[in-house]
Amino acid sequence: ETSPRVGACMSTVAQPCVHIPARVLETVSGTDYLIPPGACKTLNSSAIYANNEVNLAEVDIYGFDYDYTLALYSNALNTMIYNTARNFLIEHFKYPEGIRKYEYIPNFAARGLHYDIQKGLLMKIDAFHYIQPGTVYRGLSPVPDEEVLQLFGGTYHVPLQQDSGFYGKGPKVKQFMDIFSIPEMTLLAVANDFFITNDIEYDPVHLFKDVSEAIGMVHLKGYMYKWVMQDLDKFILRGEETEAVLHRLVSQGKKLFLITNSPFSFVDKGMTHMVGKDWRDFFDVVIVQADKPHFFTDCIKPFRRLDGNGDLRWEKIKSLDKGQIYKQGNLFDFLRLTGWRGSSVLYFGDHLYSDLADLMLRHGWRTAAIVPELEQETKVVSTGRYALNLTWLQALTGLLERLQTHRDLDSKQVFQEWQKEREELRVMTKNLFNPQFGSIFRTCHNPTYFSRRLCRFSDIYMASLSCLLNYDPSYTFYPRRTPLQHEAPLWMDQLCTGFAQLKQINK
Repeated sequence: ETSPRVGACMSTVAQPCVHIPARVLETVSGTDYLIPPGACKTLNSSAIYANNEVNLAEVDIYGFDYDYTLALYSNALNTMIYNTARNFLIEHFKYPEGIRKYEYIPNFAARGLHYDIQKGLLMKIDAFHYIQPGTVYRGLSPVPDEEVLQLFGGTYHVPLQQDSGFYGKGPKVKQFMDIFSIPEMTLLAVANDFFITNDIEYDPVHLFKDVSEAIGMVHLKGYMYKWVMQDLDKFILRGEETEAVLHRLVSQGKKLFLITNSPFSFVDKGMTHMVGKDWRDFFDVVIVQADKPHFFTDCIKPFRRLDGNGDLRWEKIKSLDKGQIYKQGNLFDFLRLTGWRGSSVLYFGDHLYSDLADLMLRHGWRTAAIVPELEQETKVVSTGRYALNLTWLQALTGLLERLQTHRDLDSKQVFQEWQKEREELRVMTKNLFNPQFGSIFRTCHNPTYFSRRLCRFSDIYMASLSCLLNYDPSYTFYPRRTPLQHEAPLWMDQLCTGFAQLKQINK
């Protein structure tokens, strides 16, 4: 028939589909029809994923950040940062003593979130600058979608001029891209929650500034460095894997360098713990307290050499020599003194803005993002529950797309029920990652703002440096050719709607 009436066959096709996830899938043995073959086995947390084609055979020089790149830290560090900053907020900034009762909440915040400074709202924004409904928090409580619309002038859209700038810092909205920012987001939420629940009037702008300074004091006063150096086994994870990566690269004849914002004493202690007292032998150039991202954009600060005690030397730097430690400097002098340029250099870092953005956009280096969250996210994505939820969600979307053209009352009723069910599925899928904010990579259907930056500023990305051990030194990473919206997914195993499988189940 050229124009079938869905309402005419409600009892045989449309109506059973409404109840498949809730009532039928629990008893029907053929649920495998819904899941594409191998869907639960395709992801590996030890894999490296490509945004751009990278041939390792063409890479001669490997560069590294230190924190959350060469050194991965345990969650205990976030708790220490939060507790100390909370105490600073109370004792130094004279905030109410009641805030001390709030303990650190490990799984509340997620990296890549945005914070509206004036409204005191923590939220998740997609690649198109739209707020994801259900992911806006004032303090520790979700803000109803209707209120979010009122607060933003009847739209979920955050205008570009209000959004965070190139380095994640805008006049009204800041994006938290650093792993170290997770305790800061939690402290912001906690402090907001205290004032709101106790009905105390306060200025959200002042609160944001004070929390930022309290977190900054933890780093500037060296507390974090002291904690890690006093208990390396507690805070540093998988150091033997870092050693294995460096050994392998050097044995392959690669040149290595380190550019970090951390001080030498801290790096030396950590690297000695992970690699051994001769760790500097692995690196051709070591630069500490580099002041990234300014290191990549300024051309003024000169390099200074440190002596064996970590004290500054006064002589002019005419070369960057192996075995020496250098402080500050700038990338332009680095390029001039080393001659290392373009796609023969691959730099690893965890911060998309401070570590990778300028290197890719201005200097043509290859870049690799370390995303520790991948380990947990790939585990979730690889479960049968996620595959079933996602496949049914896609199928339901395809059915809605077809059904919307029918205007009879029965079809409209089914359409409304399917829309409700689709929204429930979205919430269920989000909660598999994080009940408050979901996956750091996706909103309901779009990539997150974090994902957009990840794709823009990194050629490849992985959970940790150890992923390199799984690949041959001449391996080429090829990005997947995913279909554009106007292209047919001819190279995919199955069409994403799952419509054919549903028709078989309903028979």
